[in-house]
Amino acid sequence: MSQPAADAETPTSEPSHPLLSAERLKAFEDAVVAIAMTLLILPLLESVSEFAREGKSSLEFVQEEHSQLFSFGLSFLIIAVFWMTHHRVFDRVEKVTSPLVWLQVGWMLTIVWLPVSTALLGAMDPDTAQKLLYIGALLASSLFMLATRLYLRRRPELHRIDPESLRRGIIAEIVTSAMFAIALLIAVLVPAIGYGAMFLLVLSGPVQALFARGRVSRKGRTAQDSAEHG
Repeated sequence: MSQPAADAETPTSEPSHPLLSAERLKAFEDAVVAIAMTLLILPLLESVSEFAREGKSSLEFVQEEHSQLFSFGLSFLIIAVFWMTHHRVFDRVEKVTSPLVWLQVGWMLTIVWLPVSTALLGAMDPDTAQKLLYIGALLASSLFMLATRLYLRRRPELHRIDPESLRRGIIAEIVTSAMFAIALLIAVLVPAIGYGAMFLLVLSGPVQALFARGRVSRKGRTAQDSAEHG
């Protein structure tokens, strides 16, 4: 006995069906990043208008708004680096699933929050809450990328990323997240250092290189042991 045809309007349950195509997700994220980077400049534009109304000079603007200028430049650079890292990963992602989409929604949330925390950094005196909101957002962004890389490692059918490249990326995100976490702790616990603790991030490259050399050394010893006992 034949089964009745399914109603065309009846939704089917497809838990693995992607919410967006890979290309649409990439385009959407690029747009979100571009908007976030553009929003960073708005506080400075408002300040320019105020200085113009007061008849102040450009030099006075630079002197009095140096904090906002610094926070703008720092956040612009950080978002650019985050986007380049994200692009290197997703350039080789060909399919997406619902969990992967939601991981990206979380990552985008940390990006669009940065213009707000940047405005706080440039306009107000540093305090604990401000550091948590700014450095904490950077840490969250790095953790979302780490979770994304780990998910992609579990789902190789979604991408064409070389396993060794993916492994190196995971190590890089672990190191970067650790550096953000340490910087946040130092910034909060040692107010005299404050945001200067973020200079710890320059150590990310050397630490990653140490991990890489350690892995190569272990591989070499393993190969030598195999040859000796072969």
